[in-house]
Amino acid sequence: MSRPTFDDFKKRALKNPEVKEAYDELAPEFELRRKLIEMRLAAGLTQEEIAKRMGTKKSNISRLESASGKHSPKLSTLKSYAEAAGYTLDLQFRPTP
Repeated sequence: MSRPTFDDFKKRALKNPEVKEAYDELAPEFELRRKLIEMRLAAGLTQEEIAKRMGTKKSNISRLESASGKHSPKLSTLKSYAEAAGYTLDLQFRPTP
């Protein structure tokens, strides 16, 4: 018998309405962090290289990419990160479905 995966745990946890509600509230935060990491990796850069390009420390990049949700980045920080990775920040608003 194989060990349960994180996806198995997540599926089971999201069946709980309270957990699902909390997860949905945090979804934009997780998506932002996922996109930052995806962008950096697509550019072939390490956290240290992004930090150097931004004129900051690797620990700040690590905190920015972490899913802790304790720190909400400033728009200027996101713009600087995008530029350091060779991207342009494009902010969009969509109507709620």
